[in-house]
Amino acid sequence: MNRHHDPNPFDEEEVNPFSKGAAAPASKSRIPPIASEPLGFGQRHDATVDIPLDTTNDSKKKGQELAAWEADLKRREKEIKRREEAISRAGVPVDDKNWPPLFPIIHHDIANEIPVDAQRLQYLAFASWLGIVLCLVFNVVAVTVCWIRGGGVKIFFLAVIYALLGVPLSYVLWYRPLYRAMRTDSALKFSWFFMFYLLHIAFCIFAAIAPPIVFHGKSLTGILAAIDVFSDHVLVGIFYLVGFGMFCLEALLSLWVLQKIYMYFRGHK
Repeated sequence: MNRHHDPNPFDEEEVNPFSKGAAAPASKSRIPPIASEPLGFGQRHDATVDIPLDTTNDSKKKGQELAAWEADLKRREKEIKRREEAISRAGVPVDDKNWPPLFPIIHHDIANEIPVDAQRLQYLAFASWLGIVLCLVFNVVAVTVCWIRGGGVKIFFLAVIYALLGVPLSYVLWYRPLYRAMRTDSALKFSWFFMFYLLHIAFCIFAAIAPPIVFHGKSLTGILAAIDVFSDHVLVGIFYLVGFGMFCLEALLSLWVLQKIYMYFRGHK
């Protein structure tokens, strides 16, 4: 083998620096080219980003809560839309006065405005309101009989005041808030109803006893007033006993309605 013509790898190539336009051949370059590699995702030299697991879990939890809130909001919107459609189909404006039928003074439409699962409770509450109206009206009748029999005009005027104030106040303070609470699912209106309905029950119990304090004793047809007038006038005593029974029934009905509505409120929320 002829080894005299093999190039010496340690020989330096003679390059004339004064030659014009002369460039070193690329094949003779001893410096290896440096390849430029872009640094990006997936390369060895990428920076490592640490994502805390707590932050990820919190984000997932917040996302789930937001999704649940949106689902509940959509459900409420559908319920409100269903009620509005029911009202529009019935042709009853929201604030149209339609009760009582012969002389409308209030708006009342349980069948079309109250949810189906709450209509029975609303009818019971309506019966309770009609009950206190009947009690106060009959109280005026019984006290009028007592006045005619010589009981005095003062008790008559007091009985009339109880009726004139009790009927509209009971509607405004507890029945209408309950009606709107059932219709709009408002916790504030439920709280308002519970507060004043307890006062209503306390008044019914007080009227059934009719102690001679605060109010004039014979202006309410309670048991104590009935015992007092029964010895003088049997007819007046019978009227007062009937009034006493009506106030007792109204108090019992009101306690039952309160229990039912409270259970509905707790279970519904």
